[in-house]
Amino acid sequence: MKEDVFAYIDDHKAQMMDLWQDLVNQDSPASYREGVDLVAKRVFKELEEAGASTRWDEEGKALIAEIPGDSRAPVLLLGHMDTVFPVGEAARRPFTVEGSRVTGPGALDMKGGVAVMLSALKALHSAGFSGRLLKVILVSDEEIAHNGSKATVMLQREARGCAACFNCETGYEDNSLVIGRKGGVVFKAAVHGIAAHAGNNPRQGRSAIWEMAKKIDDIQNMTDWDKGITFNVGTIKGGTVSNAIPDYCEVEGDIRFQDPDISPFVKEELFKVLNHTYMEGTKTELLLYHEGMLPMKMTEENRKLFEFVKKTGEENGIPVSEGKLVGGGSDSGYVVYAGVPTVCAMGVKGRFNHTRDEYALKDSLFERAKLLGAVILKMNEV
Repeated sequence: MKEDVFAYIDDHKAQMMDLWQDLVNQDSPASYREGVDLVAKRVFKELEEAGASTRWDEEGKALIAEIPGDSRAPVLLLGHMDTVFPVGEAARRPFTVEGSRVTGPGALDMKGGVAVMLSALKALHSAGFSGRLLKVILVSDEEIAHNGSKATVMLQREARGCAACFNCETGYEDNSLVIGRKGGVVFKAAVHGIAAHAGNNPRQGRSAIWEMAKKIDDIQNMTDWDKGITFNVGTIKGGTVSNAIPDYCEVEGDIRFQDPDISPFVKEELFKVLNHTYMEGTKTELLLYHEGMLPMKMTEENRKLFEFVKKTGEENGIPVSEGKLVGGGSDSGYVVYAGVPTVCAMGVKGRFNHTRDEYALKDSLFERAKLLGAVILKMNEV
């Protein structure tokens, strides 16, 4: 059957490229409901051709599909349909193939990964695959950390009990896959001081910038490399003119950590810094504390599943180098938290996602579709 799956992919490269192009050329930022719905409509069609029954989960704003199978634990395929790029970007930078590279908004993250997933499923269906139930979850608001939906609850509910999960997120050119990801928090804080003339009455002023500068130093020094915790103040604004004591200063920051159980500790430590006052007469206010993606914990089960994928790749001449930890988040964290072994970054390979320099490697579409198909077939033997 594997030979039939691989032959299908080899014979349908043009159709796979057309699918990739159609997905990329449809704008689908999470806020653009019409665009996301059009992507979902195309994906629905492809899944039905792969023998799946499909439904829309309104709670999680996600497309869920199942290809019927036996009573064994299902295999879950995971991804997202939204991108970070605004409406109009597809018209400005449409899907383009130049040599070995494919460009266009979301070509790498992760319209290419969606094309990998759908193509592998269609190849399996064409080859007469039967066995384990295959489940697909494609969310529509991953890039905004599901702000406005209950996808995080849905993902854990739907994933629970699955034998394994393969997330077709952004792949890497070094042929590595991902078995761990950091989670993150975005915060915004402001210091309110007292304005005064810097020459005439500086003692009456209370510098919000000075107070915030001391707090920034404290925040940055909370980074613990050994525990995989990083604090970063990324933006700062405040003051009006150089000869006035500033009465306002605002910062935005990012916190990353590997262990989901450490989240309460991180929050507590940040609050300690913000609640400590260096300069009497200033007041610090927390404007935003938004927990983003849950960390993808590096479990022993993830490592074993990676070795399974790597061995499958070796058997089929498909390079897989290492299983690694990365700083960027994905929905894999919620699936691992639900107790499901997961390997992430199974999608097309490339670089510079979330930027206009983003590109994917054309042939990785076919390579990764074969790898995913081969892994599913081998999972069916276990």
